[in-house]
Amino acid sequence: MDSIRRSLVLIAFLGILSAYAQSPPSIAPAATPAFSISAARSLDALLQDYAYRAFVRPRTGVLYNASVPPNITGITLSVIRFRSGSLRSKGVAQLKEFSVPVGVIEKPWVQRLALVYQNLGNWSSSYYGLPGYTFLSPVLALLAYDAQNLSATNLSELSFVASGKPILIHFQNVKSPIDGSTPQCVWFNLEGLPEFKDLESGENNTCSTTQQGHFSIVVNSTAPPAPAPSERPPTPGFGPSEKKSSSKKVWKIVGIVVGSFLFLVLLSSFIAWMWRHHKKKELKTMADRSEQGEPLRRRTIGGSPMPLAGASQRTLPEPPEDEFQSRETSTT
Repeated sequence: MDSIRRSLVLIAFLGILSAYAQSPPSIAPAATPAFSISAARSLDALLQDYAYRAFVRPRTGVLYNASVPPNITGITLSVIRFRSGSLRSKGVAQLKEFSVPVGVIEKPWVQRLALVYQNLGNWSSSYYGLPGYTFLSPVLALLAYDAQNLSATNLSELSFVASGKPILIHFQNVKSPIDGSTPQCVWFNLEGLPEFKDLESGENNTCSTTQQGHFSIVVNSTAPPAPAPSERPPTPGFGPSEKKSSSKKVWKIVGIVVGSFLFLVLLSSFIAWMWRHHKKKELKTMADRSEQGEPLRRRTIGGSPMPLAGASQRTLPEPPEDEFQSRETSTT
């Protein structure tokens, strides 16, 4: 008997192990982007160095195109230098795909600063890949550096903030999304963390930002495809079942309103009837009380009974004292 029990327990244990092996536990998708932030930051430092090499005869407000190392061919690099106050008061109407408005503030304050433009091209997904998302445009970047010493390397980025209107990025040559997916803007901050945002309404493939960083347009490739027109579910509120349910709700509301109104009418009528009945009862009581007073005697006069009032006891008037004395004198 014990051997049979042990065999059953062993069989159940093996069944649980086989089921667990066939269906491994689900693992949540990684929240961090599939790229090395150290590699991306090293690329920024390298591109800053090559961008500053383009300042052979630097002029303020002039855009210079810079070359890149042969091993990362395909990346477009440009740089422009400003006086700090000039950039804040005038902005830049067009810096490649970027439009920098008036009111840009950099921290810490420097006398001159440079804006380094990057277009990572076909290297976009290599340095800024996102699991579950597809890039519809190359990754673009706009980074601010201190430009007082143009031979400096490994510079840290300045804090670059638009205090008024946002910076606009007008993307070019954007791929069309597949399966009717909705494109989104993505911004990678200097720590490599992505933040998603809707495209600007009324603008064609345009994103906005108030800070520096790397930007692109992506689409969620893991989202379920949109249903075909024949399989598309009916729009809420327009299907036959929705119409029936909505009409039932309307009739219920109408019935409640009408019933409440009739109830109030009946209640007010009942209260008015009770009030009138109470008044009639009070009048009848008063009439009964008046009829229950002292009854009058009746006497037949001319064949008809007539009420007869009782005699009243009246005090006779006394004659004056002088007249009484004169009468006594005359009598004697």
